[in-house]
Amino acid sequence: MNAAWVVVADTSRARIFSVENAFSPLVEIQTLDHPEARLHAGDLVTDKPGRDRNSGPRSHDIGHVDEAKHDEAVRFAHQVCAALESGRAQGHFNKLHVIAAPSFLGLLRKQQPQPLQKLVASEISKNLTAHDVETIRKNLPHRL
Repeated sequence: MNAAWVVVADTSRARIFSVENAFSPLVEIQTLDHPEARLHAGDLVTDKPGRDRNSGPRSHDIGHVDEAKHDEAVRFAHQVCAALESGRAQGHFNKLHVIAAPSFLGLLRKQQPQPLQKLVASEISKNLTAHDVETIRKNLPHRL
């Protein structure tokens, strides 16, 4: 089996493609959506942030609404890597190409189990999730 998989992802969507050889077209086999990533950060936090009452005349918020967005991104990276690991374990591919938004690429790296990491043939730091298949293919190495 010479199949390769290509994952194109950002914090709210991942598209997984299969390609049989260097000259065959990309075939989309799975799409994962994470609508929580599109929510406003305040919608992800149920309580108001705490307040810091220091001795000065001002107080400021404690608690990080941005942490909620980051936590959702980590959760989705884990979900994407679980789908990829399942495909690897079932022998569906022997090479993986990762194209991800710069802010999401590092999260994917951290969530990949060791056996999956060994199959990563290339990483491209671009957000192409909304692009057509031809554009995605042009950004991949010529020889898959």
